[in-house]
Amino acid sequence: MRYFVTLDPSPDAKPTLVDLSELPSGALSVHIDGQPAEVDVVSIGGQLSVRVNGRMVDLTVEGTPPEIGCVASGHRSYVRVESERSRAADAAKRGKGGALEKVIKAPMPGRIVKVLVKSGDSVEIGQALLVIEAMKMENEVRAKAACTIGDIHVAEGATVEANAKLISLA
Repeated sequence: MRYFVTLDPSPDAKPTLVDLSELPSGALSVHIDGQPAEVDVVSIGGQLSVRVNGRMVDLTVEGTPPEIGCVASGHRSYVRVESERSRAADAAKRGKGGALEKVIKAPMPGRIVKVLVKSGDSVEIGQALLVIEAMKMENEVRAKAACTIGDIHVAEGATVEANAKLISLA
């Protein structure tokens, strides 16, 4: 299966192509941007221990694809992971003239620490919209495109689940 992986996604970011297949032995065959990579993944107590070309990384992953958050070596990143199938389904939706829903959803469960915009505000690509605290770390939810804020569905101090509706765009 081919995956398109974009670190700290922005509209103009170029995804890394990851081709993944399981061998009869149970091992993984992985190619990253066409180059073979030696990869091993083990799940340990809710974390993933990943070895890529001899380098070990312990990952904590939160959220649901395609938008997920990862913590590795004390550094938090946001990652967009799309399979070929999910990309094709999104393209088919757009091709039918039906615009994708204009709603910003929570990338992870957490508590709303701060709402940085109000209804009617015009925002730019990458502008912080609100801050969610998860696992004692504060995470900014940013605009993926220039837009106008419609309704805000959460207040500071509210607890939200992953994929909860946060902000509607006008």
